Amino acid sequence: MKQLQEKVIHSERVFTGRVVNLRVDTVRLPNGKTSQREIVEHRGAVAIVPLLDDETVLMIRQFRLAVNEVLLEVPAGTLEPDEPPEICAARELEEETGYRANTLRKLFSQYLAPGYSQEILHVFLAQHLEKTAQRMEEDENVEVVSVPLHRAVELVLSGEIRDAKTIAALLVTHYLLANRR
Repeated sequence: MKQLQEKVIHSERVFTGRVVNLRVDTVRLPNGKTSQREIVEHRGAVAIVPLLDDETVLMIRQFRLAVNEVLLEVPAGTLEPDEPPEICAARELEEETGYRANTLRKLFSQYLAPGYSQEILHVFLAQHLEKTAQRMEEDENVEVVSVPLHRAVELVLSGEIRDAKTIAALLVTHYLLANRR
């Protein structure tokens, strides 16, 4: 494995933003040559699969400017500095959907785009939901929709759901419920 590792010999931050930073690293490759890597720094995020019951998932529709489309997604959000993922998941669920989970279970963590980003996403299953109030941030505009889980999986398989976190979260949830794990 060590023969695959690259060594950073210089690093320069070229952009500092509210959500992401961008740095350019000069690396020494295992063959001795050098190259550059553009790295997006991100403090991490959560995604939540909120189940109203074993057959119905709460999802959100929202416009994503980066792809210029309205996407159907599971609720998600960025971690605050030093915020534990489970606290962020509970907060984001209530903010975006207006529901609180009495049971919140971590399913998995995944890197979203490790070729250029260090962002890690923690995915949770939220069950035994209780209605509260939606408390979206000023720059959020989402529509909450309930979708039968089997239909959401069909939308993944047909290519209508194209958001990576949503695809992984729904398929893992469907598998776990089908196998009662």
